[in-house]
Amino acid sequence: MKTYEITLNDKTYIVKAREIDSAEIPKRAMPSTPVSATASTSGQGCKVTAPVAGLVLDIKVSIGMPVKKGQILCILEAMKMENEIIAPQDGTVTAIHVSKNQQIESGIVMIEM
Repeated sequence: MKTYEITLNDKTYIVKAREIDSAEIPKRAMPSTPVSATASTSGQGCKVTAPVAGLVLDIKVSIGMPVKKGQILCILEAMKMENEIIAPQDGTVTAIHVSKNQQIESGIVMIEM
């Protein structure tokens, strides 16, 4: 455990803290991003749809690329916040229906796996 001196609003506090790994952090304390995209499945296929309207800032995958559940598929900016759209399951990218800098509406299919 380490001891730190922290000054906040002209008041000094002595704080003891220990380093923990992410597995020890309660789920409620974790940041809300990444965003879980809505996914519909049929057989082995999966269609990842936009959870909100926004601007596609980046696409992190390509057609034919294998992905793991929780992997970032793309970044969607909505209301000045960058949202990581993550894979809802393991699979292989079969289609990408959006492009970088494209404005999209909520509910459209962005990526198929």
